[in-house]
Order: sequence, then C-alpha cells, then structure tokens
Amino acid sequence: LIGKTAGIFVSTATPQGGQETTALNSLSVLMHHGITFVPAGYRAWDLMATFNEVHGGSPWGAGTYAGPDASRQPTALEKEIAEIQGSGFYKYVEKLY
Repeated sequence: LIGKTAGIFVSTATPQGGQETTALNSLSVLMHHGITFVPAGYRAWDLMATFNEVHGGSPWGAGTYAGPDASRQPTALEKEIAEIQGSGFYKYVEKLY
C-alpha cells in the first residue's frame, strides 16, 4: 500500500456524532501503511457552510448522517459534496501518475 492515495468518506448516526473524529482517527491507519491522504479541503466550502439543511461533511472528507436507525440516505447536497471531493481527488492523483 506504500505510495497509494486515499480520501475519506464517513457516515455517523447523528450530527455531532463524530464525523471529524472518525476521519482524524483514520489517518493513523493510512500513515501506518504509507498511504498519502488527500483531503476534501475547502473545494466545496460554499456547500458545506450552508444552513439550509442538516448535512454531513467537512474539509476532512464528505459525510452523511445515517440516522439513529440507519435508515437515512445521503441527500443530494451530501452527494454533491462527495462528487466535488472525488473530482479533486482525481485531479490530484492524475498529477502523480
């Protein structure tokens, strides 16, 4: 796995459920295996900073809330944030290889 790249997408049950902590704790595993972490960063900040709906995601990576019974599906906004992260990830990896 040394030299590979990775991004992080997370899902937690509720807001304040530890999305950023989950992403941060994942970094130790990635680094242990020599994997380079490519964060979402602020590419989708205008979407992440909206208060129009409850949504997951942060500069660490895209995210969603599953709900207390795991029945909630990602919203269109959460999917758009994930797509922006994926596009940025691709552009970064394309430069490496």
